[in-house]
Amino acid sequence: MLEYKPPKYFPSSEELPDSDETPVDNELQDLIPGLLKAILAMAWADRMDWFFGVDMGIYYDPDKPAIVPDGFLSLGVERFFDEELRLSYAIWEEERVPTMVLEVVSQTYRKEYSQKKLDYANLGVLYYVIYSSRRRRKPHLEVHRLVDGEYVLQPGNPVWLPEMGLAIGAERGIYQGITREWLYWYDKQGQRLLTPEERAQLAEQRAQLAEQRAQLLAKQLRAMGLDPDSLA
Repeated sequence: MLEYKPPKYFPSSEELPDSDETPVDNELQDLIPGLLKAILAMAWADRMDWFFGVDMGIYYDPDKPAIVPDGFLSLGVERFFDEELRLSYAIWEEERVPTMVLEVVSQTYRKEYSQKKLDYANLGVLYYVIYSSRRRRKPHLEVHRLVDGEYVLQPGNPVWLPEMGLAIGAERGIYQGITREWLYWYDKQGQRLLTPEERAQLAEQRAQLAEQRAQLLAKQLRAMGLDPDSLA
């Protein structure tokens, strides 16, 4: 575990920088975690015990710089504190280490397999997820589980994460009009959770089907010499 000497004063998350101000080198580093967060916001709309951060600083020691993954999920914490929302994630405030962190590798490797991997293991993050679409002979998605202080690669796609009650996997789909491979959440049966766009499309299709059925029923009633409006 990462060790530090607690100072007399612990700054609040609002007083700490919210990220390392390092620009992303590819849109995917925003879009992929953003999609995962959007899906959870719909699937867990009634739950208030989770938080998904995107490009947000995780502070484990007020005297050291934050660790900033592309995305992370923390369970057992407040969904939000107030209307100002979180500016950063300070472990001494949250009293929870993130359950999962996500790194999206794009143009260049940024120590995802060296220093970052060691940092997350020392911090005690249970799942370390790495996604790299540039691989040709290896899986694009890697899910590592912390076992006895070291990360062990988990087989499969999607990969079931029992502590979260979800699986994470990669498959082709459409998000914001872009057709490519994306990361998604799945249920225990392996069914992919719908994106907000897909939920909206499904609701529209159901509304159209209901309207068609209503029109057909009205037509049948008129053929029988009945007034549909009088039966409403």
